[in-house]
Amino acid sequence: MMKLKGFFIPFSGLKLGKHEFEYAIDNTFFESFGYEEFNASSINLKAVLNKMNTMMELDIIASGSVNVNCDLTSEPYNQEIETDLQLVIKFGEEFNDEDDEILILPHGEYQVNIAQYVYEMLVLAVPQKRIHPGVLDGTLKSEVLDKLEELQPKPEETKENKEDTDPRWDGLKKLLTDK
Repeated sequence: MMKLKGFFIPFSGLKLGKHEFEYAIDNTFFESFGYEEFNASSINLKAVLNKMNTMMELDIIASGSVNVNCDLTSEPYNQEIETDLQLVIKFGEEFNDEDDEILILPHGEYQVNIAQYVYEMLVLAVPQKRIHPGVLDGTLKSEVLDKLEELQPKPEETKENKEDTDPRWDGLKKLLTDK
């Protein structure tokens, strides 16, 4: 996987306090991770790095949309996403990113790459089940939906089936009326 150069935040030269970094993310970002689930994407990302004496706090906020295919109809649609991530960056003997909320960088490190965090945050922001908004409100017209509607059991069919009794019971009913 290529390390996305633009996602390195060089913190060593920064003064203490908050620093903002802004990014515009499209499909080339996801493709660099070999992720091709989105037809298109347009996401604005803001990273706020709060540099302190012994550690740093990083807040990443993203909003935008990804164009995905509906799981039911395969129709493409824009899925809005809004998400954020808080990360504490500390310094230690060696690099450690095993904890989701704490990143440990080796002493002497002068920059941090946020690409992997951004990638995971954005992919997880998209719902597991992708349903076109037109399916939910009934405005989407598609052959797939028409076929699903056609194949769905009709309420009348299910009522008729309940009224049709097993013929073996009919013989027993006659015994009740034959008295």
